[in-house]
Amino acid sequence: MEMIELRPSFENGCFMSANATGCPARSGKVREILDLEEELLLLVTDRLSAFDVVMPNGIPDKGRVLTQISAFWFRLLEDITPNHMLSIDVDDLPEGLLAHAEELAGRFMLCRKCRVVPIECIVRGYLAGSGWKEYKQSGTVCGIPLPEDLKQCSELPEPIFTPSTKAEKGHDENITFEQTCDLVGRDVAAQIREKSLAVYNRGRAYAAERGIILADTKFEWGWDADGRLLLIDEVLTPDSSRFWPADGYKPGRDQPSFDKQFVRDYLDQIGFDRRPPGPVLPADIVQKTRAKYIEAFTRLSGQEFAWE
Repeated sequence: MEMIELRPSFENGCFMSANATGCPARSGKVREILDLEEELLLLVTDRLSAFDVVMPNGIPDKGRVLTQISAFWFRLLEDITPNHMLSIDVDDLPEGLLAHAEELAGRFMLCRKCRVVPIECIVRGYLAGSGWKEYKQSGTVCGIPLPEDLKQCSELPEPIFTPSTKAEKGHDENITFEQTCDLVGRDVAAQIREKSLAVYNRGRAYAAERGIILADTKFEWGWDADGRLLLIDEVLTPDSSRFWPADGYKPGRDQPSFDKQFVRDYLDQIGFDRRPPGPVLPADIVQKTRAKYIEAFTRLSGQEFAWE
């Protein structure tokens, strides 16, 4: 394999990479993906996106928290579904990346290549976010009728599968199960619904034992070269899920959460118009947000955060 050169930098709390050898690289709001021919290298940066706007400064070690949480869940859920994770061990880095092992440690994942199912697989156990907005208007979520008189953040009678589109640009849009069938076929739609609900239910039960409510979450699935359906991307992280402290739960209002709540609250307080560029985040907001991410990892995994 050709040497892959990275130009790592933590300026403004963000990890940036550049691929200088022509190997395809993709860059998202938070992740950088490098094509290593036989596999993918998924790098999770410290960048933070709020209201779909990437902030100028990130949250130190956020990428490590997200990577370590995903790795923890991938291992825990292996009896339910295979996944794309191959390794998070620096000893398994390609030779061309070993010089950057210290910068990459904790925030990378070597993954199987997959053909992505073009659906965001959202499972909701509680009525929050866009689901709450739709319910107030129509009494449904993604076309699924719900009981009357539910409150904001009420627990649902049973978890529901509420898919959305994967938009290349702009916002994802909630769709019905029938629309999902039109996009990927009924057999595939039924399979990703069944697997998504099974993973959510396992994660929810596990989190509950640790005093955490898993209100809702988003999964992604993909087919590997052998045609197996794998759980991919991130799984049950504070960026892809709503985690609430169980001891503070009260329906009828927003809940405290283990994610970037401090950032959203700050942006609302200063009247941010939710259009780029975002403002530089104050040091206290950054530190409080970092602490919440780390708390989510330690409470869920029962492990100490190695980069504390």
